[in-house]
This record gives sequence, structure tokens and C-alpha cells, in this order.
Amino acid sequence: MPATKPIGIIGLGLMGEVYATRLIAAGRAVVGYDIEPSRGERLTSIGGRAMASIADVAEACDVIIIAVFSTDQVEDVVENHILPAAAGASGKIVLATSTADPDRIAALGDRVAARIRFLETPVSGTSEQVRRGDGVGLIGGDRETAAGVDDVLAILFPRRHHIGRIGDGGRAKLAINLILGLNRLALAEGLVFAQRIGLDLEAFLPVARESAAYSQAMDIKGPRMISGDFKPEGRVRQTLKDVHMMLDQAGRLGQSLPALAVNCDVLEACVRAGEGDLDNSAVIKEIRRRTTTERA
Repeated sequence: MPATKPIGIIGLGLMGEVYATRLIAAGRAVVGYDIEPSRGERLTSIGGRAMASIADVAEACDVIIIAVFSTDQVEDVVENHILPAAAGASGKIVLATSTADPDRIAALGDRVAARIRFLETPVSGTSEQVRRGDGVGLIGGDRETAAGVDDVLAILFPRRHHIGRIGDGGRAKLAINLILGLNRLALAEGLVFAQRIGLDLEAFLPVARESAAYSQAMDIKGPRMISGDFKPEGRVRQTLKDVHMMLDQAGRLGQSLPALAVNCDVLEACVRAGEGDLDNSAVIKEIRRRTTTERA
């Protein structure tokens, strides 16, 4: 796409701000909107421009990134705000980066195909990983459309894969997040166990990293779990939202996911404890709370 128009971002939370930061650092103009005015102020402070409405963003931009929380919000932004603002315009491309219900996103893509070009572009990685360029973009949709915004995708996701049709990016993201969430839970449980049997966690974690048990969660979440630094890069409540989508998808297929059910239970307990806005490494807090009164 020509670089003469700004890139629009709808949703300026953790990930939306990261996308803005990467685009601005690459020399692209960015405008954005968020329902929280403070996030628009933050965008302005890093070199972007806050707009008064989604419609203003859609009218100003040919490429619009959606980085909102839920499937409902993606549908609302596209159908009730972007489409009316794009009436009569041609060539607008919408990148839906949110982790959303893949079946509903596929249906949304079908509904809007005659009026805008729509790509599904979730990313695997925390906000900090994406900030560093270490996230992995999972692209679903028409390859020609994706090629038309490859310059933007390359800034957002230096590492990316075209997974297939619209919906397949989200399906891949859910499957990846299932594995990742269980890795985090296993790490939390292993660290609590190691500490309870008398090991020093600062000394133990490097050993675990060198062992056959290694997962990337040890690098990204291990130090946070040990230090108690739960400043969010991926919130508990957002992870729980994704887990509920995984369980819903599996339920429709008649597939039991027993380990995921345990992870869901732990995440729900964290939310009940008021920890929903903490980083998802905070699952270790709930594991520590789960003690037994029976002692040998």
C-alpha cells in the first residue's frame, strides 16, 4: 500500500500501543482511537495522533488495524463503524489482529467481502515479544490481499506465516495458546514444587532451562514468577477469554481437553482473587494457594 496515508489502529491497549510503536519507529504515520481517552493521549505522546471516533480513523486510512478485546467488539467495529465510514471508498484493508472466535471471524469475512478487503492477522507472543519483533504473525485470508499490505505486515510481524483462509489464523492461534498456557501452568507448578522441597528458585531456573523440560515460558515467564513482577504483558482475564474459546471449539467437536480444563480452573480462581488484570504468569499465585492439609 502507498505510504502517503496514515495507518489506523482501533484499540490502543497493550498490543495496539505496541503496533503503533513499531509503525512509528519505522517511519509510518499512525492515527488511532480507543474508548479510553488516556490511551489516545499515550498514542499522541509517542508520535501518533488520536482521533475522535472509529469513523474518523476509517475515513483517514486505507489500512486499519483492529486490536480490540473480543469477537463481539471486532464485529461491532467492522460492521457498525468501519463499513459505514468506508461506503463508496475502495481498496481499504482491515487487519483483525484480535484473538477471536475463528468461525465468527470467517463468517464476518464473508459478510464484508464485497465492501472491504479483510485479513485475519493474530500474533503469537506477548506484547513485549511483539515490541521486540519476536512475535509470529498468523495470517488468514486472501494471499493477494496480504501481499498488498506486506510492507505493513513486515513492520508488525517480521516473522509471519500465511496459515490459510480467514479463520485459520485464529484456529492456529488458539492451538498455539493452548500449548503455551499449559507450558506456563506446568512451569508454575514445577517452580512451586521445587521451592517447597527446598530448592532455591534463582539457582533452579537456569538448570531447568538447560534440561529436557525446557520451554520458552521459562525464559519469558520464569523470572516474573520468581520475582513476583506481574506487570501485564498478557493479562489473566484475556488468557481466560481465549481458554473459554478453546473449550467452546472443542465442545462443538466432542473433544475433551482435560489439561486445559485444569488451566481454566486455575485462571478462573485468579480472576475470583482479583488478579484478572495481572500478567498471566500470576497463575503461580493460585498454585501456591492450593495446599493440602494432609501431611505424611
